[in-house]
Amino acid sequence: MNAPAPGKTAEYILPLRWTDDSDLPDLAAYLRRLTNWIAVTVVDGSAPDLFEQHRRVFPPTVRHLRPMAAIGNDRPGKAGAGRGGNGKVAGVMTGVRASTADLLVIADDDVRYTRESLAAVVQHLSSADVVRPQNYFDRLPWHARWDTARTLINRAWSADFPGTLALRRSTLVAAEGYDGVLFENLELIRTIKAAGGCEKVVPDLFVARRPPKARHFLKQRVRHAYDDFAQPRRLGAELALLPAILAAARLPGRLRVAALLSLAAASAVAAGTGRRRNGGTTVFPFSTVWFAPLWGVERAVCIWIALGFRLSGGMPYAGTRLKTAAHSEADLRLRHSRRAGTRRQDRIDDHSNPEQEHK
Repeated sequence: MNAPAPGKTAEYILPLRWTDDSDLPDLAAYLRRLTNWIAVTVVDGSAPDLFEQHRRVFPPTVRHLRPMAAIGNDRPGKAGAGRGGNGKVAGVMTGVRASTADLLVIADDDVRYTRESLAAVVQHLSSADVVRPQNYFDRLPWHARWDTARTLINRAWSADFPGTLALRRSTLVAAEGYDGVLFENLELIRTIKAAGGCEKVVPDLFVARRPPKARHFLKQRVRHAYDDFAQPRRLGAELALLPAILAAARLPGRLRVAALLSLAAASAVAAGTGRRRNGGTTVFPFSTVWFAPLWGVERAVCIWIALGFRLSGGMPYAGTRLKTAAHSEADLRLRHSRRAGTRRQDRIDDHSNPEQEHK
């Protein structure tokens, strides 16, 4: 398979906001490889001194931009616009607006495409408006194995949400951007679908990513649980986990042991199922399955902490609080149908008032 041509064919957009540069050599090396395959734009919201350091270290062929303010969603007053929303969305939309390519790959700073996986994700855009590949950790310290169990359980029931998407710029621009909510990738996918676009999930297109540091992993546990307020059925199941564990723990003797082992076995079986699906055994080691019961206990506790944040005003994020994890598909469809109706009415008004056209 041929790699996508740089320039107007496809472009890679990387939103970045770092507070330290410990991973800069690895990222710069990746960008040097990447620029041989595709045009690259880094939208960098780091502090000024770090921004200048990045400009010196990044390959000269990388377009290095500051994020534009209030661009997360182009509708004034909405959650994605301005400082109150998710800054990553402002970075993505800055890159989208600056791009001249219609085929875009959006990726977090820890994502590591190969030439082949990059060509494949772009090629899938020939039959879709947004493409969702599958991430996996290419290094596996203990916390990456723990988090991989979550990925496997997601694959067992539906599909995982990666740190990278490919999309058609024209579709996102026609949708007038997307809101800067907490679960921004889900919001992006739902926005494109609500605007009439087609999503393609490719669970056997594996794209590597670097694991976070253990400290960062631990800080993200409750925030990741909060994302499930955008998925009501999953939320209900996860809220039931802690009562089920506590009820099992209150049973007498052997019944208690049997009930707890059954709960642990159910999570491991689900993870094993997700690992076997769509070629997952090629990138997910069997050892990650055994972390599923630990992840289940983590989520059982963290989802209730997340509920407390929800009731108290939202999840802390970058000095503010975000209450909305992501808007429902129904809300977004209604929003886009209303906007389409407004545009149709505007065209009717223009045709019925020819003098207005010449003003």
